[in-house]
Amino acid sequence: MRIRAGRLRRTLLAAGVAAAVVIPVSAAARPGIPAPAPAELGHVTARTLTHAYAANRANATAAAAMAERYGARSRAAELRSMAARSRQFLAFDGRGAGRTAEVFGDLAAADRVAVLVPGSDTSLDAYGRFRNGALALHAELGPRTAVIAWLGYETPGTVSPAVLTTGRAEQAAPALRSFVAGLRDINAHARVSLLCHSYGSVVCAGAAADPRGLRVADIAFYGSPGTGADKAADLHTTARIWAGRGADDWIADVPHTSVGLFGTTVGFGTDPVSGDFGARVFAAGDGGHSDYLKPGSVSLDNLARIVSGDASEVTHA
Repeated sequence: MRIRAGRLRRTLLAAGVAAAVVIPVSAAARPGIPAPAPAELGHVTARTLTHAYAANRANATAAAAMAERYGARSRAAELRSMAARSRQFLAFDGRGAGRTAEVFGDLAAADRVAVLVPGSDTSLDAYGRFRNGALALHAELGPRTAVIAWLGYETPGTVSPAVLTTGRAEQAAPALRSFVAGLRDINAHARVSLLCHSYGSVVCAGAAADPRGLRVADIAFYGSPGTGADKAADLHTTARIWAGRGADDWIADVPHTSVGLFGTTVGFGTDPVSGDFGARVFAAGDGGHSDYLKPGSVSLDNLARIVSGDASEVTHA
């Protein structure tokens, strides 16, 4: 009975996501919480990294004060925590849903760097889970590594018209590509990997498929609805392509197809964990859609091995 209930829950949730593409969710318009423009950082290098962190903390402090005056107490509290001296933001924008790139570890000295790209419903107002995953990965990897939680785009809502179309990803891909290229000016020797969750898979695939290339060693898709590509080879990247999905992840019940509907393309094509896609499939355990970076999980262990370059140590599904 428990197995049937789990399947029913995942199926209903998947159906709700699919329905949202053609049945927009009505909600009261929420005015934007005011915040200052991002700090003028110029070209960030290893030498100016400390200055960039300080400037972004100061910007978060100013954003918190504006949010407090506006009456947005929850947002103000989150922004104040982001302004703490221990926080390291390579990029920060408190306007709207928010854009950030938080660094865990010594980015300039790291031998390996993992860039986490989130999926739907990630914003300044729902940032904790994303940050906790980055912290868990960094703890698993240990010193001489850096993890970057890259919230560099406006993620779609899980139940929204945008979540099964490529629009948000097409806007985000150039920003991700530029961000990764900029890391070379801070640390030219580090081995860089992209870890892409859910809708973030579509963003990473778009960045990788650009003819100008994306200089990363590995790209891992997990909890992915698809990438927009039929096969891993279509991404035209030299990076090793990985894919994993937990046994209790409802994303498995979302149709892995791509169809034209009402003037747009709905869906993201081939299932990345299928043989037809051609990725290296890693074991992700029995977790759900939000469990991939959970401490002690099979998926976290394997993602850490991928970032470390230990391909032979990765366990397979």
